[in-house]
Amino acid sequence: MNNIFRNIEDTRISISELMLPSHANFSGKIHGGYILKLMDQIAFACASKHSGTYCVTASVDTVDFLNPIDVGELVTMKASINYVGRTSMVVGIRVESQNIQTGKVKHCNSSYFTMVAKSDEDKQVTVPGIVINNEKEMRRFLEAIKRLEMKKKRQEEFNSDNFVAENYIEDLEKYNVKIEL
Repeated sequence: MNNIFRNIEDTRISISELMLPSHANFSGKIHGGYILKLMDQIAFACASKHSGTYCVTASVDTVDFLNPIDVGELVTMKASINYVGRTSMVVGIRVESQNIQTGKVKHCNSSYFTMVAKSDEDKQVTVPGIVINNEKEMRRFLEAIKRLEMKKKRQEEFNSDNFVAENYIEDLEKYNVKIEL
């Protein structure tokens, strides 16, 4: 068993970047793919800082674009370790944009990246645990556990070997769908 523990505060990271016209999509707002790229980079940095190893993205959960980001705004991303397993970590990321002329700040996204620590031989390696110092950190850890449990339950329920379509027809009646099985 790994007896190393790190404080969440010690591996917290933030980055800021001015949004340029080259980052914009066809509607003149910052392209969501560009923001995802930055989120992946900060998730890697945070997980690698915590684990002391190279890390890869295993999954991304809850990417909701809440507010658009304009060209000329300063985007700040804040990342911290919310949960650790044996070889994986959930990195919570908050994305905010600020109009640097008015000072107005918008919450644009919160997301959760699951990162896996790897050795130089591309094998999964054990990561340090985390020290929970306050209720907010405890809540985030427990939320990550619940998301993992719900994901596992959903995967089991809809596994193609176990799925029976007839069991769900009534569930779909209230949706804008026509069933023709």
